[in-house]
Order: sequence, then C-alpha cells, then structure tokens
Amino acid sequence: MPRPSMSVKEAAKIAQQVADELRVELVDVELVKEPTGHFLRFYIDRPEGIALDELEQFHRRIQPLVERVAFDFMEVSSPGADRPLKTERDFERCRGLAVELKTYRPVHGAKQFTGDLVGLVDGEIVIETAPGQTLAFPRKDVAVVRPLIDFDESDLEDDVPAD
Repeated sequence: MPRPSMSVKEAAKIAQQVADELRVELVDVELVKEPTGHFLRFYIDRPEGIALDELEQFHRRIQPLVERVAFDFMEVSSPGADRPLKTERDFERCRGLAVELKTYRPVHGAKQFTGDLVGLVDGEIVIETAPGQTLAFPRKDVAVVRPLIDFDESDLEDDVPAD
C-alpha cells in the first residue's frame, strides 16, 4: 500500500522547525517541475551569510523528515544576494536599498521599475524612483521585487596584484 503523500506546506512547517533548531532562517520552500524531474528546494540563510557545512547539516536533518513529498531531487541552498522579497521581514531588512520591481501588467506603460525601497505600507510596495518621487504598487500586482545588484567590470577583476 502506498504511503500518503506530504504537501509542500507540511514540509515547510517541518523545515521551519529544523531551521529554528539550527538557528538559521528558512527563506522559502518550493516544489518545482523541471524537464529532469520534480525538485524540492529549501532556501536557508543567516544575516552574515550561510556556510556550506550549514547547508549540508540542514540537508541531512530535513531529508528523512520529508521523504513522503513527491520529489525526484532535493536541494538546500542559499537564496543569494538578489533573493526576492516576500515577507514583511524581508521588506524591513531591505528598506532604503535599491530594488527592481516587476509587475504582472504594465503600469504607466512599463512592467519593470527601479528605485530605493521605502517599504511595505498598507499592503503596497513603495519605492522612491527619484528624490521626492514615489510609486506605490499593490502587493498583489507585483510579480517580484528584489535587491538591485549593481556592478561593473572593475568588480570582476581579481584582487591579486600583477607580478
């Protein structure tokens, strides 16, 4: 008789308990169908960044607890510097930072905007696009908002002095 499957929501609750025990932040849990199979992904982080051994420790702890989820591959990783802002905590953490925001439908003829994050105010994401000019977007109309990572070619150069 097959075992009953576990939902991603149930897996996320278990993952939150493991994250709390390991003192890491559970950023997201997703189950995504890709051409090679179903991927169950856990994203964890810390304010100072996450170490490889912490990712491995979380993986070892969570794997036997979520084996009833229908997945082919499981991954545990850092969400990266440009992780999408989803929670109120994310918006608070990134207040004042440059962000890019994409909407589902055009707003004033555009679907992509950049500016400094003012915050999440009364259910709207507010950004300052120029000094004294703000735009507010209902959260339900925003596809994604994430920190804007700005770098130029000098950022790609090695810090190793030439001989």
